[in-house]
Amino acid sequence: MRFDQPVGQQQLLLNYPFRGRWMAKNSPTRRVPIHGSHLFGTTYAIDFVGVDEKGRSAPWGWRAAMTTEAPESFAGFGRAILAPVDGTVILVHDGESDHEARRSVPSAIPYALTQAQRARAGAAAIAGNHVVLALASDGPFVLLAHLQRGSVLVSVGESVRCGDVLSRCGNSGNSHQPHVHVQATDSIRWSDARGPPIAFVAPDGTKSLPAESQIVSV
Repeated sequence: MRFDQPVGQQQLLLNYPFRGRWMAKNSPTRRVPIHGSHLFGTTYAIDFVGVDEKGRSAPWGWRAAMTTEAPESFAGFGRAILAPVDGTVILVHDGESDHEARRSVPSAIPYALTQAQRARAGAAAIAGNHVVLALASDGPFVLLAHLQRGSVLVSVGESVRCGDVLSRCGNSGNSHQPHVHVQATDSIRWSDARGPPIAFVAPDGTKSLPAESQIVSV
């Protein structure tokens, strides 16, 4: 695992927040800050896209090449999202629509041009439906974002155990196709939150950070 981790800063170890086959995208093994900015504590965030047995997020067709696609046609849409750690639910946001997916260049460009506008609107416009867990009262905190509308099963103040179902994968917020965004932060004051490095513990006990486009099977 090779990426720009600050000297002396330890990784926060998480379990994978799902079961099945998922492809890592926007991995910090590729660059840091991975999403192009430290904004909202996203420095070491990572995305996971649900894929089928052929490694596809959805079958390729004319809509994928030319226009938008229904989120329901994607392998990851509706899959259970699990708590990656023991913790307490401190933030829940639901009610954002699952918009159409945009894998095509013609549909992605206009959407990209509105990204700055969503960033100015705040964390909810970027994260969409999301859940934040606190490992302790003063953090660190773990955010799981882009969840399916109406699927959040937990409430603020609820204690959860690693592996509990929190919600389902959706396409809400700043999202081109259904996926789950995972990040850790030292604060939930998003304007100045900082993101520590994270890594994942596989079922066999190995610890790693998946490389870009690596498929993880849990």
